Amino acid sequence: MGNDETVRFLIHFFNGRWFMVFASFLIMACAGATYLFGTYSKDIKSTLGYDQTTLNLLGFFKDLGANVGVLSGLIAEVTPTWFVLTIGSAMNFVGYFMIWLTVTGKVAKPKVWQMCLYICIGANSQNFANTGALVTCVKNFPESRGVMLGLLKGYVGLSGAILTQLYFAIYGHDSKSLILLIAWLPAAVSLVFVYLIREKKVVRQRNELSVFYQFLYISIFLALFLMAMNIAEKQVHFSKAAYAASATICCVLLFVPLTVSVKQEIEVWNMKKLPIEEPSEVKVEKPKKELDLVQDKTAKVDGEEKETKSCFLTVFSPPPRGEDYTILQALLSTDMIILFVATFCGLGSSLTAVDNLGQIGESLGYPNHTVSSFVSLVSIWNYFGRVFSGFVSEYLLAKYKLPRPLMMTLVLLLSCAGHLLIAFPVPGSVYIASILMGFSFGAQLPLLFAIISELFGLKYYSTLFNCGQLASPLGSYILNVRVTGMLYDREALKQLTARGLTRKDVKDLTCLGSQCYKLPFVILAAVTFFGALVSLGLAIRTREFYKGDIYKKFRESTESESDSRKAVEFVGK
Repeated sequence: MGNDETVRFLIHFFNGRWFMVFASFLIMACAGATYLFGTYSKDIKSTLGYDQTTLNLLGFFKDLGANVGVLSGLIAEVTPTWFVLTIGSAMNFVGYFMIWLTVTGKVAKPKVWQMCLYICIGANSQNFANTGALVTCVKNFPESRGVMLGLLKGYVGLSGAILTQLYFAIYGHDSKSLILLIAWLPAAVSLVFVYLIREKKVVRQRNELSVFYQFLYISIFLALFLMAMNIAEKQVHFSKAAYAASATICCVLLFVPLTVSVKQEIEVWNMKKLPIEEPSEVKVEKPKKELDLVQDKTAKVDGEEKETKSCFLTVFSPPPRGEDYTILQALLSTDMIILFVATFCGLGSSLTAVDNLGQIGESLGYPNHTVSSFVSLVSIWNYFGRVFSGFVSEYLLAKYKLPRPLMMTLVLLLSCAGHLLIAFPVPGSVYIASILMGFSFGAQLPLLFAIISELFGLKYYSTLFNCGQLASPLGSYILNVRVTGMLYDREALKQLTARGLTRKDVKDLTCLGSQCYKLPFVILAAVTFFGALVSLGLAIRTREFYKGDIYKKFRESTESESDSRKAVEFVGK
């Protein structure tokens, strides 16, 4: 390549779809700070003297911020992507930095509502990263949305383990410094790529799915490495240099997908340089007339849509499944209500389990370093759940026309097993429960987002996918704060009374023994099972829809645009 051509290729590369995918992987790999709450929550509890109910209230506001992304969706509808990512970066830094200042005693002890506000702002920032990167990728790869969602949410699932490796290398075992790391690093990564994440023209490549499988294999290798490090760190004492080496390898593996992106963008670049074959024995006037006719028809259709378009008059007259619903049509549809209930039960229970993992380990007598391994296991298997549900559900849908909601049902049943292992623990059962809960928790999100995009279309996807997860913070509040937290504190108070102490005699309220979480997790298992039955009902409702070709309109749209572009180029000649 000459210098001019090299410059043109670099401009093409940094504006290409595949480089944008790589940039989105990095943003998502730093967007899962909320999953580390179990690691640093003990610092908040001990430093500020909270009981479990207050700590769970803080966890609820963390979940509320992480899952109420309607604001980011609405902002994305009217502003460019760079603006959405910039807002998210600012919120991430401000929220977590204030928590770090509080825990380290650099500012006066805030009131509980202020701490709730800080963690809600910090957690809400991940919705801006999701809306900016994830939604844009789905729109750029509409026919591969299942695998795209699985990969991106998979990196979010790994982010807890990735950030843990980086914090060991940079700060050692000071868990308070982990809060500082999750304040500045995700904000910095989003700002680096802020102008490179945007919607591109959809041009499906024949090898598109195989490219995503290459990304999958790389991410699996990263996940296995993180799991190996998690096991090794518990068996062998790591020096600062060993942690630095581990973090370096982790960073290298994060950048390996860049080589795949470079290769694909080179192929796209070479394809663009190929000459377009001119059709023979065709008069110039004919394409002009055909194009005029197409334009007239398009104008008429657009005119009719403008005349009949009214979001309030058509609320209860939605289009067929798969077409573009308005926001109100989608939110008030029976399918969305069923999804809401299933999400309330499934994600609400899963969030409760993950948020209490640190205290579960403590109550069963596990040492601190083992509790950290539980959190890492959840993070890593969270990843496997996300990529598994994304790729496998896409495969089963394409080959067997299996409805995606049926996959959701199976995942929720798996989650029930994890909850029961906590309710009735045996030696080593928390390790298995961490794997099952992490896997099922991760698998639910890509399925939820894919189902919403398939049933209600992509026109208002930025808002709808954020609305779809609104049920999870509500479920988290009821199941975590009002059920699990209160039952835990009740059991802890019984133990205090048996020892002849009162609440005023201890700084933080701690419960020890298998009874602490038995009843709460029996309730969580029952709620999750009900969610599985509701999800099965949605699978039955949508089975005819999934038997059809749900991606047909995207292929037709791409082919139509390609034909029109060739006709215009021929007319221009």
